[in-house]
Amino acid sequence: MNDQASQGVRLQKVLAAAGLGSRRHCEQLIEDGLVEVNGRTVTEQGRRVDPVADVIRVDGARIPPPRRHLYLMFHKPRGVVSTMDDPQGRSTIADFLGKRSKEGLFHVGRLDTPTEGLLLITNDGDFAQRMAHPSHEISKTYVAEVEGVIENVTLRRLGRGIKLDDGPVRPEQVKLVQRGSTRSIVQVVLHEGRNRIVRRMFEAVGHPVRRLSRTAIGPVRLGQLKVGELRELSRDELGALMDLAGL
Repeated sequence: MNDQASQGVRLQKVLAAAGLGSRRHCEQLIEDGLVEVNGRTVTEQGRRVDPVADVIRVDGARIPPPRRHLYLMFHKPRGVVSTMDDPQGRSTIADFLGKRSKEGLFHVGRLDTPTEGLLLITNDGDFAQRMAHPSHEISKTYVAEVEGVIENVTLRRLGRGIKLDDGPVRPEQVKLVQRGSTRSIVQVVLHEGRNRIVRRMFEAVGHPVRRLSRTAIGPVRLGQLKVGELRELSRDELGALMDLAGL
């Protein structure tokens, strides 16, 4: 615990404010040995913490600090440009932000204009920088509808890794979802975000992408979020992403 923690906030109050339940329930969580502060289990009541600087976990799940910033997930539609402004007058992310557009928001990474799916949007520059940095190797999951009937031998080839013009790419996972008479649907998990990487992978093996969607970033999934909709990240989602980003 840092020096400020002695003048900090009682741990059970921090947990209650984070939505873990009543103050009494949070005291029970501490008593049961389910709460950690900076990697050490806390069982004494009244422990004071710095809710911003200290890393707090309940039953292993990271409890993010009180939110000073916005953290949103957005289901980007096809045809929307991954910018806040477009000189050509095309539809951009800003068109979907409504009143939030005045909050200084920007997108974390990007998706090609023809690609739909999950984008993170925030006004936390440190979070965005960490999430985008390749050293953290945060996985991204895509579902691609490709032309033709893709054979198992081709799936295995993709899984082993292939060479592209700008270097090799080796997915964490390549999984067949469905085969049709003229198309196939494949799920791909990657740890990198080079330009048009998924499309170029399938072009290299003779199965151009018809439609592409990013369905997850790390543990955060689109779920039931409809195309064009936004929502704030949940406590568990934000905590998990902060862990992955080394925050």
